Amino acid sequence: MNIDKNIAISENGFVFNPVNGESYSVNPIGIEIINLLKEEKSYEEIQREVMLKYSVDENTFERDFFDYIGLLKQNNLVSEEAK
Repeated sequence: MNIDKNIAISENGFVFNPVNGESYSVNPIGIEIINLLKEEKSYEEIQREVMLKYSVDENTFERDFFDYIGLLKQNNLVSEEAK
């Protein structure tokens, strides 16, 4: 999964897509996940970081992560691409 390199992310949760001019408000964990995706971290690396930082169980992380990725895809902020 890749986040478009042109996507602008502010520290306070503002995400701007310059391709279509749309903007979104994201919570702090959402920003962290977007930033990890921009760093081209794998699912396993993101899972490990989030689970350690927030003491969340694997099932909850998996469900919430893929729900969030679905929203990012729906808003054209992420795409599936092979590394």
